[in-house]
Amino acid sequence: MEQLIPVINKLQDVFHTVGADTIQLPQIVVVGTQSSGKSSVLEGLVGRTFLPRGTGIVTRRPLVLQLIYTPLDDKEHRSADEGTLHLEEWAKFLHLKNKIFTDFNQVLKEIEHETERVAGHNKGIAHEPMNLKVYSTKVVNLTLVDLPGITKVPVGDQPEDIEAKIYELIFSFISNPNSLILAVTPATTDLATSEALKLAREVDPEGRRTLAVMTKLDLMDAGTDAIDVLCGRVIPVKLGIIGLVNRSQKDIQNNKSIEEALKDEMSFLQRRYPTLATRNGTAYLGKTLQRLLMHHIRDCLPELKTRVNLMMSQFQALLHSYGDQVKDKSQTLLQIITKFASSYCATIEGTARNIETTELCGGARICYIFHETFGRTLDSIHPLSGLTTLDILTAIRNATGPRPALFVPEVSFELLVKRQIRRLEDPSLRCIELVHEEMQRIIQHCGTEVQQEMLRFPKLHEKIVDVVTSLLRQRLPPTNVMVENLVAIELAYINTKHPDFHREASLVSTLMHTHVEEAPAHKLQPSKQSTKKQTVPYPPGIVNGDSPSKEQIRVQKTSMSLVESNGVGAPNVVQTNWLTNLLPVGRDEFANDTSAENTPTATPTHHAASTPLQNPFGHQKPVNLLSEAVHQPERKLSEREKRDCEVIERLIKAYFYIVRKSIQDSVPKAVMHFLVNHVKDNLQSELVTHLYRPDQIDLLLSESEHIAQRRKEAADMLEALQRSSVIIGEIRETHFW
Repeated sequence: MEQLIPVINKLQDVFHTVGADTIQLPQIVVVGTQSSGKSSVLEGLVGRTFLPRGTGIVTRRPLVLQLIYTPLDDKEHRSADEGTLHLEEWAKFLHLKNKIFTDFNQVLKEIEHETERVAGHNKGIAHEPMNLKVYSTKVVNLTLVDLPGITKVPVGDQPEDIEAKIYELIFSFISNPNSLILAVTPATTDLATSEALKLAREVDPEGRRTLAVMTKLDLMDAGTDAIDVLCGRVIPVKLGIIGLVNRSQKDIQNNKSIEEALKDEMSFLQRRYPTLATRNGTAYLGKTLQRLLMHHIRDCLPELKTRVNLMMSQFQALLHSYGDQVKDKSQTLLQIITKFASSYCATIEGTARNIETTELCGGARICYIFHETFGRTLDSIHPLSGLTTLDILTAIRNATGPRPALFVPEVSFELLVKRQIRRLEDPSLRCIELVHEEMQRIIQHCGTEVQQEMLRFPKLHEKIVDVVTSLLRQRLPPTNVMVENLVAIELAYINTKHPDFHREASLVSTLMHTHVEEAPAHKLQPSKQSTKKQTVPYPPGIVNGDSPSKEQIRVQKTSMSLVESNGVGAPNVVQTNWLTNLLPVGRDEFANDTSAENTPTATPTHHAASTPLQNPFGHQKPVNLLSEAVHQPERKLSEREKRDCEVIERLIKAYFYIVRKSIQDSVPKAVMHFLVNHVKDNLQSELVTHLYRPDQIDLLLSESEHIAQRRKEAADMLEALQRSSVIIGEIRETHFW
């Protein structure tokens, strides 16, 4: 049991070396207001005067005081090299490892000097603790922390928020669940107004780790005593209340020794509190603190072991993430290049070890661009978007030239459908841009291991980004050219024999044929000159009643055979136009063109004709009567014109859907071949070509100062944890009881 406190002292030394406060070690924290007697309590426990004194705030940074009992036959702490074999007491500071202090006046001066070095000269405070070890044959094993006294009003050069800063510092120590709180209150004030007890209650409401000390018992008013307070009748404290008698300022000035002060304290207690004398005083306080601390350490040690082992595994993983020291730079550079290229390709293929779960990235986002973004954009393009009925009618008339049209010209269909197909090029090029942006973004999502290497070698990271960016930029032009060629290929040849389009054209032909058969009867009556047996009109050039020549009969038979070859008696669109325009209904509709010009205006019913009709013949309005008769921009469309526009619209839709489907399938394939797969296949060779150069290896593998510092800190912390684990492991189970 007695060896528990030295174990904690060793652990404190270990963690103070690396400046870490992650392990909350058991210790006694002394809390009290200014001039409450904290320094006198600590000096009484040590038996020496070594703490600075004066007006105002004197203790301006935490002082971790380790009292170590070292009998003359102690071989662990006494050393002939240090000259401590026969010393009764001496002191050491951790920031001065090899210096031995035998004069405690020098200890006082060193405390003042170190305080001013860290906290400055303006009465400010600092959070960095100072460690002092006192080896003596007259002390008990203890670990105490002396904190600045609680103050309310700034004095002299103290900052205005000195009270808040002191409270913050005190709470950082007493909030540690493994610490005991020594609340110091002078007997000259009411215990109910004790600031120290108030702070202790905030972090320890049940009082399981709070011990109260009442100082200056000899300065109480005449006729009063502290019996009720010391017996816990006023404010109960679970761990007890111990009364002390301090040296007065006059005693200190007269150099009254601690030994004499302790004798006078015992005499005072025997005289004023005879029944309580054995349970009060500095000697009793030291033994009580040692007992409480040992039991507290015993309770905390199992959890401390677990905490140390857990932190060891964490810091081992952290140190591994920073990487080992570079020995073979060439090999290291090749390993990093290979790791980056593999991670980049794995992110695209979806085989990366650390898959992102919060957002799409890599190959998944490229797939989303192909089938969601690009696909929806193409689907949103209507085949007739931007085309009005007048545009279609104007194209038909322009394709016929000065001659009246006998059928819908095929040139008008090609011109209009090419215009619509060109609208597929911009979304296709935008798809390439989106994929390029995602592949640039993948550089930052190459996995944790590669990211650590990139942070470790910032120059190498910068060059890798440059090489990948350059490679992606090089692949943009050929990819764009390929996609532009895909659209150009569709524009180069309008395949009206495409199986899907041929079926649609047959349906249109059937529709037109039905339209002809359903025409009014008086329009279908043949002229008197025609014979009753005539059921199919002759081709152009045959006059009714005349005998056709052999060549004309051959042409007629060929045309009829082509009609029958389309199936279900449905002629193709060109043949239907040719046949239909020879029927009387065709001549009648042409006749209706002139009568319709005098018809009141009406808006066409087609969905794309909502825009005002434009002048198909030019921008300047004609002024002569002949032109007015020819140009009626707002006239009602004739049945013939409606039919021709409907035919062109249906054919444009049919062919546009075919081309859009082809583009939607071909563009992703082209992007994958010319951009994505090419980068995947050539990334590592490009990196090796541009980076693996003997004259650049040292520059590229120059390590970041930040990462080097972090690795050193992690290595020091891991070493401290390993030493702590060894120290804790030396304690036998019997030491707990």
